[in-house]
Amino acid sequence: MFNSSELGDELRALKSEVSRLLDTSSDGLFDAAKARADALADQIKAALSELGETLNGEEDHVEKLIAERPIATLASAFALGVVIGFMMRRH
Repeated sequence: MFNSSELGDELRALKSEVSRLLDTSSDGLFDAAKARADALADQIKAALSELGETLNGEEDHVEKLIAERPIATLASAFALGVVIGFMMRRH
């Protein structure tokens, strides 16, 4: 017939098995997420390094342009400041 102690034992065994499976899968998910985050961090570091190298190379070019046309540069900076001021005042 029906034996409640056997059913209780089965439920406890099932509970422990499910708990073990969930712990194992969460560890695996954590490790996979950590590996993806590390890979993404490496890609971001490489992109930032490349951007820094590009900006360093263009810095001399920009300095030369500013030195050749100081009034045009000053007028452009002023106009950009006015535009940003209008945009900030709207919001």
